[in-house]
Amino acid sequence: MKREKLKKEIKMMTADQLDEQLAKLKKEQFNLRFQRASGQLENTARVRVVRRDIARIKTVKTQQRNGAAAGKA
Repeated sequence: MKREKLKKEIKMMTADQLDEQLAKLKKEQFNLRFQRASGQLENTARVRVVRRDIARIKTVKTQQRNGAAAGKA
């Protein structure tokens, strides 16, 4: 249920909001990698969730860009 809400929120974000969210998730992903390497990572599932959220944002950005390009043509 929570994941569905996030998916809808991502689709409603502007390009700037998507960029900001993407930067935040990449920073979290970086920190999670360090935690895993040092053996301090407790929630291993979070790595997968963050990676998939990054992919979702990139997909929406591409769709928005292609939609805007199609509207100009």
